[in-house]
Amino acid sequence: MTTTHADLGVIGGSGFYSLLTDAESIKVETPYGNPSDELAVGVLAGRRVAFLPRHGAGHRFPPHRVPYRANLWALRSIGVRQIVAASAVGSLRPELGPGSLVVPDQILDRTWGRPSTYSDSDDGVSHLPFADPYCPTGRSAARAAAASGGVPLTESGTLLVINGPRFSTRAESVDHQRSGGTIIGMTGMPEAALARELALCFTSLCLVTDHDAGVEAGHGVTHAEVLATFADNLPRLRELLVATLSKLPPEQGDCSCGQVYAGLPAAFDLP
Repeated sequence: MTTTHADLGVIGGSGFYSLLTDAESIKVETPYGNPSDELAVGVLAGRRVAFLPRHGAGHRFPPHRVPYRANLWALRSIGVRQIVAASAVGSLRPELGPGSLVVPDQILDRTWGRPSTYSDSDDGVSHLPFADPYCPTGRSAARAAAASGGVPLTESGTLLVINGPRFSTRAESVDHQRSGGTIIGMTGMPEAALARELALCFTSLCLVTDHDAGVEAGHGVTHAEVLATFADNLPRLRELLVATLSKLPPEQGDCSCGQVYAGLPAAFDLP
């Protein structure tokens, strides 16, 4: 059991390691196995921040194999109560081109086969509200951060999450658009739902790297193009991330994220 403490959590890619000052790597064990990697804990803007690479070192975990339950559990176990998650996504709308930054407010879950809840024992279940899957306080912080920095930001949208690791067919992409998706990714669920079960504030910052296959004509998206666009725009995403963290309250705010079990019996013991 580690005694290291962090106030805020960041889930993202390896490009965020250098954000932290005097980062300490710590290994956290959970009832759900090991998280994707060790946590890097350090100081950012006077706050204790824990960073976790979603896919692990070397991007070794594909989206359907990421240990999501262990990741969220590990962050909460060291004191984290507010999380900002950064993701690369595709666009399902012609007007949202590569390089766009989006703070989604809704989710359409198209994943399958992933452990998606902590309520998997014979101790009962808590049916938690998930109508609004993201923390309103965190989303407000992101909007304020973008406004103060003059960063163009799409302030709402529906993240449609597919299982991956393959990209969509053109027919699937058109269907995703008809379903109301604004952006499309492979890791947003069950990440957000697990955060809700752990009574965490959870905010997603999404960087558009491409148009999905059914939005534009052409050869369709490739992994190499996604990586190149992400690398080109990583500084902008990092700046928004840092500014968002600086605008989060010292503790969980007036949102209901931390009170989801009010009047409900929890089906497991929170870490």
